[in-house]
Amino acid sequence: MGIYSFEGRIPQISEEAYVFPTASIIGDVRIKGKVWVGPGAVIRGDYGTVIIDDGTAVEDNVVIHARPGKETKIGKNVTLGHSCVIHTATIEDNAVIGMHSTVTDYAEVKQWAVVAEHALIKTKQIVDAETVVGGVPAKPIKAVDDEYKKLWADYKQNYTSFCERYKKNLNEKV
Repeated sequence: MGIYSFEGRIPQISEEAYVFPTASIIGDVRIKGKVWVGPGAVIRGDYGTVIIDDGTAVEDNVVIHARPGKETKIGKNVTLGHSCVIHTATIEDNAVIGMHSTVTDYAEVKQWAVVAEHALIKTKQIVDAETVVGGVPAKPIKAVDDEYKKLWADYKQNYTSFCERYKKNLNEKV
C-alpha cells in the first residue's frame, strides 16, 4: 500500500477506512471514519493538509492536493467521482463531484451540491447548497430535490459498506 510520511508529515488514517493497495497517500492527510479510497487515487499532503471526513468515497484515480500551508477539506458522505481533481478547496457534506470534474483553489462546494461530470469549478467559485452545476466554467443547472437526495443517500451507503467488504473479500488473483 502506498502510504508515506514526508518530511515529518504523517498520514492519519482511521482503522474503519479502506485504502486500496494501489492508492497513494502522502504526508499530512487525515482520513476519518469509514472513508473508501479506490484504486489509483492520489492524496497528497506533502506541503498542505488534506482532511477527509467520515463516509466519503474517493473513487478510482481521484487526485486531492493542497497549496503550501493551506487545507483541502472534504466533508462527510461526499462522493468524489472517478478521476476528479480537488485542489485547495472545500467540499461540504453530502456533495457529489462528478467524474473528471475539477474543483480548483479556494473554491467551495456547499452541502448537497452536485458538480456534473467534466465540469470546472474555478478559483474562489462558490457552488450553492442543493444546486446542480455543470459546464466549463460551471454554471447552475437546477436544484437538488428530495428524490435525488434519497437516491444518493442510498448510493453513498454502498461505498461505506465497501470499507468492511473490501477488507474481508478482496483477494489477489493467483
